[in-house]
Amino acid sequence: MTTFPELLRTLRLEAGISMPDFAARVHYDRTSLHHFESGRRVAPLEVAEKADEVLGAGGRLVAAWQREDAARREAAAAHRTRAAALAMSNDLSALADLDIAALQEGVEVTAVDYLGSPPAPMMDRAHVLRAEAFERIRSGHHRPADRSDLYVAAGRLSGVLAYALLDLGDAVEALIHADAAGRCAEYAGDAELAAWVAGTKSLIARFQGDYGKALEFVRDGYQWVGAGHGTGEARLRCGEAQCLANLGDSRAANDALDSAEVARERIRRDDSLGGLFGFSRAKQSYYAGSSLIWLQGGHDAERAAREAGAAIALWQAGPEVERSLDDERLAHIYLATARVQLDDVEGAADAIGPVLSLPVEEQISWIVKRADRLAGMLAAPRYAGNRTAAETVESINALAA
Repeated sequence: MTTFPELLRTLRLEAGISMPDFAARVHYDRTSLHHFESGRRVAPLEVAEKADEVLGAGGRLVAAWQREDAARREAAAAHRTRAAALAMSNDLSALADLDIAALQEGVEVTAVDYLGSPPAPMMDRAHVLRAEAFERIRSGHHRPADRSDLYVAAGRLSGVLAYALLDLGDAVEALIHADAAGRCAEYAGDAELAAWVAGTKSLIARFQGDYGKALEFVRDGYQWVGAGHGTGEARLRCGEAQCLANLGDSRAANDALDSAEVARERIRRDDSLGGLFGFSRAKQSYYAGSSLIWLQGGHDAERAAREAGAAIALWQAGPEVERSLDDERLAHIYLATARVQLDDVEGAADAIGPVLSLPVEEQISWIVKRADRLAGMLAAPRYAGNRTAAETVESINALAA
């Protein structure tokens, strides 16, 4: 039986309506409609009703939505019963087995898997694992010495949820999970996690376009940085560079990136957990490239192109387990953006090529936002007669159509 997302997309395409036009007719934001079509998020009933009207579906969309809503409610009821039964069994088991090694292993695997997995299944896994950590904390079924470790586990899983929600385009919910991660770091007395949370809050604020607030989060995070202890300082310095570049301060942004390089050279102790919670050399180059593309071109664009290219090369040559696919794809967009700023349209088209064939389910919100900006640059009057520019803009517009 055809699902609501499948029917919605099929009817829209059959009607020849682009996603931007559809968003205008339905009076709903384009990113959310994209998620409804891909099945990443559940559409509200009012969206189903309006889409049914716009697409002339004759009630088929509303019927499909109601059928799936009934199934969701039934599944939710069954899930609540199963979850309650499982929680009770876990409580009983915890009385005899207080080992949290399995939970910590789950956190570590999730942190690594996140780099190469879609955000939705990672969100589900993190939620299940965090529920276990929370239940152990609340019930008191743990050794006193394990309490801090449980808060760290719950904090890291809250961090995974923050990233997943941000990748799905919901910055408001992402910040709630980041705040929870910060509170867990406070209870655990874990400075490394606290610094990571500060950087993640800054990332969320940058996603929202509030660079002043993002800068406050970064600078607050410096209090948690220990000399030579992990990559926390390098990550925060790069976050500061992104803020300053978006605020138009080229000199300060480049100085922050230089400070990040110094911080990396001072590292004497590795991060306690890698994956999502690490900050590799490739990630640092990626941050540098994504910072400087917001300035006026010239030397900034040249450095942005070098750094984005270096990030792509490092990820492609490095271990598969350390490869961040979404960031690597975004690095292609940043490289293309820098090349447009340098008037290299052909080079920009080559750089973004790997992104243009992505399936819908792999087009995270960051990719759509940054590709839209690139399309706007290529659509400028100065490239009006450039066939490569026009074809690239057309391909970008079709990316999330």
